[in-house]
Amino acid sequence: MPTSNALICRTKIVATLGPASSDYETIRDLAVAGADVFRFNFSHGTHEDHAARHAIVRRVEAELGEPIGILADMQGPKLRVGVFADGKVTLKPGASFRFDLSTAPGDETRVCLPHPEIIAVAKPGSRLLMDDGKLAVVVKAVGPDWLESTVDVGGVLSNHKGVNVPDVALPIPALTEKDRRDLAFALDLGVDYIALSFVQRPEDVSEARTLVGERANLLVKLEKPQAIENLEAILELTDAVMVARGDLGVELPPENVPLVQKRIIRLARRLGKPVVVATQMLESMISSPTPTRAEASDVATAVFDGADAVMLSAESAAGQYPREAVRIMNRIIWRIEQDAEWQSMMARARLAPEDYVADAIAGAAQQVADTLKAPAIVAYTHRGATAFRIARERPSCPILGITPTHEAGRRMALVWGVRAVVNEGKQVTNVEDMVDSALDVVNRARIGSSGNSIVIAAGVPFGVSGSTNTLRVAKIP
Repeated sequence: MPTSNALICRTKIVATLGPASSDYETIRDLAVAGADVFRFNFSHGTHEDHAARHAIVRRVEAELGEPIGILADMQGPKLRVGVFADGKVTLKPGASFRFDLSTAPGDETRVCLPHPEIIAVAKPGSRLLMDDGKLAVVVKAVGPDWLESTVDVGGVLSNHKGVNVPDVALPIPALTEKDRRDLAFALDLGVDYIALSFVQRPEDVSEARTLVGERANLLVKLEKPQAIENLEAILELTDAVMVARGDLGVELPPENVPLVQKRIIRLARRLGKPVVVATQMLESMISSPTPTRAEASDVATAVFDGADAVMLSAESAAGQYPREAVRIMNRIIWRIEQDAEWQSMMARARLAPEDYVADAIAGAAQQVADTLKAPAIVAYTHRGATAFRIARERPSCPILGITPTHEAGRRMALVWGVRAVVNEGKQVTNVEDMVDSALDVVNRARIGSSGNSIVIAAGVPFGVSGSTNTLRVAKIP
């Protein structure tokens, strides 16, 4: 079992790697401090950078003895204005401003918008937001290759600032040519999750699923209002989901973001899909060794809502205090999870099992474990599905996910309450072997004591004769 000295939490931590966290010592420290999954942001860095980090993470994983997940985050389409003759202009409220396809440098009256897709679907009344929502214009007229707008919120607009179009679905695929190259590289590298950006419709997920296949789990980032409109259909097609509050917070009114976050978490939990809450969770720790109290409350809210994981972005990738950010996030999670009210909330939020056998087994495992006050549920799982379904029940004891493959173990690193154990090469041919192996893992993990009962669940298919949808109770010797 691991040598990590982090507080063992049910809610997982995703830490982004970057310039501040690319060496062996830092990555190892982040894992020891409580990071369960490392995010590789393909908006930055080269393939060589990501390959070097991948090798280090796998070296740390082997040393600590517990699976570590790797999430490859695709950049997605980036919509930006062109350039200005003087590098920037000041847009004044009420002034007219034109966007067109001309590559000539812009001025205070116009600028190039090198995205004909936006011009094709924009309508009078559509809003364009720029520079992360700091500036806003309203379209008043549309031509074949231009948009005429009125400045609503003014300010300084400089070269290549981003553009958001919240009011319309853009006819732009979620995967660019760069993304396709990055995706192929990440899959060959052997990452565990692919994060898909700029998702607007279920078809975006289906396209990515065709490319990814079974080589990794697919995680959809929810950052477009159009994705929220298609939320259930999108979640049905993905393996996991992220509440990406950066772009989502630009394109939605800020007062709507907390409600959308809670809605996504509720639906993801109902469907048994891991859900990650991301962006600006401990933003001040980019330059400060401690978070604000509001940030601590933000992390706590995600934990109370039952999120599977919370994520650090620039805090761990480029900040001055990456180790401290992971440590304090781990401490906040642990403190909330010790609270009696949190435990009561998890119990009240449990969902009724769905009407098929595997889900009934998962629900029964939680109920039996609670009744017996079992120190652990042991889930035998070939690809992680059994552990995912038991985690949906939010049991009051840890879930030990035993699997014969490293791939499944790493995918379980993102899942609430699951500690993955890879029993590679160990033959388990019948239910008796399964029970013996489970007891061995529980003893090595030092969970429970002699005489305690553990609950053992095996789903379909595990390859053990007679274990299909099996539920067993065993005493720790």
